[in-house]
Formats: sequence, C-alpha cells, structure tokens
Amino acid sequence: MNQTIIQERSGLNQFYAKVYAFVGLGIGLSALVSGLMLTTFQDLLVQIMMNARVWLIVAGFVEVALVYVASSMALKNSPAALPIFLLYSVLNGFTLSFVVSLYTPGTVLTAFVSSAALFFVMALIGVVIKKDLSGMGRALLAALVGLILAMIVNIFLNSSLFDYIISIIMVFVFAGLIAWDNQKIRYVYEESGGQVATGWAVSLALSLYLDFINVFLSFLRIFGSDD
Repeated sequence: MNQTIIQERSGLNQFYAKVYAFVGLGIGLSALVSGLMLTTFQDLLVQIMMNARVWLIVAGFVEVALVYVASSMALKNSPAALPIFLLYSVLNGFTLSFVVSLYTPGTVLTAFVSSAALFFVMALIGVVIKKDLSGMGRALLAALVGLILAMIVNIFLNSSLFDYIISIIMVFVFAGLIAWDNQKIRYVYEESGGQVATGWAVSLALSLYLDFINVFLSFLRIFGSDD
C-alpha cells in the first residue's frame, strides 16, 4: 500500500480519535453530574423540583446560549470553544438528572444501552459509507425543526400518544444525523488537507454529543411510557 495513503488513513484515524475523545469527555461529565445529583445531592434535586423549578427554566435557556456560543467559538477556532463545550456538558448533566429521576433505573439503563448500540451502528455506517449523506442530513434537519414545533404544540395538547409517536420519529431522525455527522468528520479532514483546527474537532464533537443525548431522551420517553 502506498505510504501516502497509509499516512492519510493514520491522520484521519487520529482526527476521529480526537473528536471522540471530546464526545466521551462531554458524555462522561454529563453522566457524572447527573449521577451525583441523583445520589449525593438528591435532597437538592428534590428541593429544586418542589420549590424552585424556575431555575430549571433558567438552566434551559443558558444551555441554548452555551450551545450557540460553543458552536461559534469552535468555528472561529477559539481556545474557549472546548471549555464552553465542557461547561455545557456539566450543565446538561444537571438538567438531565431531573428528567432521569422521573423514570425507573431499569428504564434508564435500557434507554442508555439502546442509545449506545444505535449510536455505534450508525456511526460505523457514517464512517464506511461512500455515498454523500449531505442531502439526507439537510432533510433530517428540516424534519427536526418540524418535530420541535410538534413538541411545543404537544405541551398544550398533553397527548401521551402524540409524544410517543414524536419520540419514535426522533430516534430515526437522530440516527440519520449520527451517520451524517460521522461522515462529516472525514469530509472536514479531507477538505483541510489533514490540517484540521481543534475548533472543528470541538464543533463535530458537540454535534455528536447532541445526537447521543437526544437519542437517549427519545428512548427514555419510549421505554418509560408505562412508568
């Protein structure tokens, strides 16, 4: 095999490893904070649930702002991109603990294992598939906007069946996005000639982190519909 090809594959593998190191760090921080809230700081969780839910709303708005800032900083290759992403991961772990607390441990475990398995399969597809998934990715993003609007409408309808259907569709949408985002890692590497800025690694890691979290939340709603 040509030495140049070997070097290119080695460089691409290293870039994948860098992106996934950030993804793993983000998910690990979220899991750690969520776990601490559900165990060591359980009394605080209950107090907030009972008397200070407004802080959950505030945290939600802060999360949206952090995602926007982290994405902007990453695309500018700012050194602040990674700390902001990690801060978002910590805050998201905090808010996730309140969602997870509504489900049984068995449901949470089933949702996590299912999410991890789906993520692995779709990530592998995104890595090996040759067909350009850009068109599918853009269509899925448009579908995601529609699903978010449907979720907002369902806040007023409060239909468990509608929520169940939305959750199933969400799984399929984010499964496709996982494949697309993994393919983008290769495209970004190739288009930069192997000289990829760290900011791009953070940006791609943030996308994959959000894919995983949303798949997990969707599986939680599906498996927890009878909790």
